[in-house]
Amino acid sequence: MTVIKFIKENRECIVADGANLRLKALENNIDLYTFTGKMMNCGGYGQCGTCIVEIVDGLENLSPRTEVETRKLKRKPDSYRLACQTLVNGSVNVKTKP
Repeated sequence: MTVIKFIKENRECIVADGANLRLKALENNIDLYTFTGKMMNCGGYGQCGTCIVEIVDGLENLSPRTEVETRKLKRKPDSYRLACQTLVNGSVNVKTKP
């Protein structure tokens, strides 16, 4: 059983291994975007960088950073990920809008 815990929202979602973090957040009414991101997000293609989340615990349970993430997050800590590019393979704790 894979659990995604959204810390700020105090909510947990049970997902299948390999689930896309952005899709599961949106399916569970978790708001990933700031005001600008709501207006101008790319729909999950990794182009806008507005779905940044911080992985507080369970970083080892995620897919490796993609090339797109490496470019978009080059000045961010390793614990920051783009939700649209992240696959969940084990339980994680996520902080939205870090």
